[in-house]
Amino acid sequence: MVLDETIYRTGLLYVGAQPRVKERMRLRDFSILLVDDDAHDRAMITRAFRQNGVAEPIHCVSSGDEAINYLKGDGKYSDRSLFPYPSFIMSDLKMPGGDGFSVLEHLRSVPEWSIIPTLIFSGSADLDDIKKAYMLGAVSYLMKPIEFPELRSLLKLTYDYWRECEIPEVDLTGKIFETASQGKLGERFPQAA
Repeated sequence: MVLDETIYRTGLLYVGAQPRVKERMRLRDFSILLVDDDAHDRAMITRAFRQNGVAEPIHCVSSGDEAINYLKGDGKYSDRSLFPYPSFIMSDLKMPGGDGFSVLEHLRSVPEWSIIPTLIFSGSADLDDIKKAYMLGAVSYLMKPIEFPELRSLLKLTYDYWRECEIPEVDLTGKIFETASQGKLGERFPQAA
């Protein structure tokens, strides 16, 4: 087995003759905010995640406006022990009461929130919708499968991928923890206040 393959498979980093565990910064507390106006879609998406072994909280809201209230911690969403700040947002695009674009616009307008991976999960194959979603900061745009086995498979891939990603830590309100940038590559970029 090659050294690079050993590091990849085991997570061990060899310095000299001594193995050392490579540190991971992956999120410990992972929660999903699901934004979809269709109750059946919310139920099927949640069911698919659960059948894939996802045990983390999945909080569902039915519109873009409700998602923004959730993110702000407004009204019934003010108790962060019940409604934790999401690590990942999955939003439908076309909804009454605030569409997926309004969620993306809001996230983009608040710099410390714009780091939240936000995926558009829509039935729309319109090229303009896809382009605008990416322009507004979506990290992915996926078409909703019609059949449950395909939905389950797609959500497993999506969850497994984002679970492996390094995501900046945030406090209970979604504010990014300040990092030490001095002397580092990212020093020239201001930190969100």
